[in-house]
Amino acid sequence: MSTIRIGIVGLGNIARKAWLPVLAAAEEWTLSGAFSPGREKAQALCAAYRMPYYSSLRELAANCDAVFVHSATSSHYAVVSELLQAGVHVCVDKPLAESLSDAERLVEMAERRKLHLMVGFNRRFAPLYRQLKSLADGAASLRMDKHRADSVGPRDLRFTLLDDYLHVVDTALWLSGGKGRLQSGAILTSDEGEMLFAEHHFAHEHLQITTCMHRRAGSQREWLQMVTDGGLFDVTDMREWRSEQHHGVVCQPTPGWQSTLEQRGFVGCARHFIDSVANQTAPETSGEQALAAQRVVEKLWRDAMSE
Repeated sequence: MSTIRIGIVGLGNIARKAWLPVLAAAEEWTLSGAFSPGREKAQALCAAYRMPYYSSLRELAANCDAVFVHSATSSHYAVVSELLQAGVHVCVDKPLAESLSDAERLVEMAERRKLHLMVGFNRRFAPLYRQLKSLADGAASLRMDKHRADSVGPRDLRFTLLDDYLHVVDTALWLSGGKGRLQSGAILTSDEGEMLFAEHHFAHEHLQITTCMHRRAGSQREWLQMVTDGGLFDVTDMREWRSEQHHGVVCQPTPGWQSTLEQRGFVGCARHFIDSVANQTAPETSGEQALAAQRVVEKLWRDAMSE
């Protein structure tokens, strides 16, 4: 196949910080251009990256083989469906769509058209998380915490569950082989219905899985801890590795050459999607797989609303 032509939809904060620096490297692909509704700011950013600005999704799709979508969640269904209908492969930020039913429709649409639809769960491609996953066979306990220093509201519980807690649920279930089943949990909200705290417990056979998030913890810390027969492993902020085994404690230094975007999985995620398109292989975080975590989060929200 000829060099893959890549496009971008949405040039907001996450695109500027995480995805554009990776995609602009354009080593085995061509960055063909971008579309974003804020024309003036988008044109200036496109000029800085020396790529064309397209005035519509249709024009962008006509010049691309695959597109990364970083627009607002509320736009995901409309944007992704138009791109799929145009015959373009899509990698979209989580969640796949604002509603579970729309997400399911997008998966069906991609399958009918034989197109790749991937959700950008970057943590699945963080090198230390992948290293931890390689040790997960036989694990007895897995816990993931992802906290916020002071980030309560202004959006409601459902938004925060889909926007942030979804990362925690997806990563924990992915590390456990995707077979964990919800056992119990709790969600605390403010009087305005904003998420304050969530903790949930899942299980699969011998493995116990815990997910936890506090929105006003005074810390931005994220860490994973796994307990196995003969070893305890934890990863902090996707860059610090610590293991305790019979021979003592090992702290694994972060490679000096490794960028923050590689540590956090954005580099691996982008490359994996482009390689999947180029080689016509199924992506690890296909739309169908991404639905699993979204279904769990939807259940957590509905259960919280019924209490």
